[in-house]
Amino acid sequence: MGDHKEQQPVRVGAAVRRRRRALELTLAVVAERSGLSVPFLSQVENDKARPSRTSLERLADALRTTAVELLAAADPAASVDVVRAEPVPAGDFDPRTRTLVRGHHQLHASEFTGDHDAGREFQHRNDELMYVADGAVEIEAEGRAYRLGRGDTLYLTGGVRHRWRATVPDTRIVVVAVAEHIEAVQDRTR
Repeated sequence: MGDHKEQQPVRVGAAVRRRRRALELTLAVVAERSGLSVPFLSQVENDKARPSRTSLERLADALRTTAVELLAAADPAASVDVVRAEPVPAGDFDPRTRTLVRGHHQLHASEFTGDHDAGREFQHRNDELMYVADGAVEIEAEGRAYRLGRGDTLYLTGGVRHRWRATVPDTRIVVVAVAEHIEAVQDRTR
């Protein structure tokens, strides 16, 4: 069992097809705009061929977007990633933050140990979940204070302003949030 990341190539085909259909373009029109062949574009959309960087950029131009945007919208590659706990020296009570998910994914997760800048206010674009693994915290959200202890969770929808502080030493919380690049926010004004 290794601690390394096993990942397959990104599957960009569905993202290309979604973009093309959203623009109501045929494969023939995209082929003409990009200088790529219809059979090749069909293979790309069906994940039977992987475009080179140059071909992906030409394809993105034809779809009036960027290669980065197409890659961000790509179907996630199958991956397994183990993030091991880091040893903490005895007597070290400094606040720590540890990333629990590496890379560009749909979720971000971090572990916070100890206290941090309690005056700092957060407002994230997408939803997040705060889980108290050890200790206790006080969270202020939308003008209300919530006291959470070990095992408690707090769910915040995107756009909620909040701040938190540890109320006991060695508090450890895990925050899992939908990544900022994901369009998960709906119009909440309706």
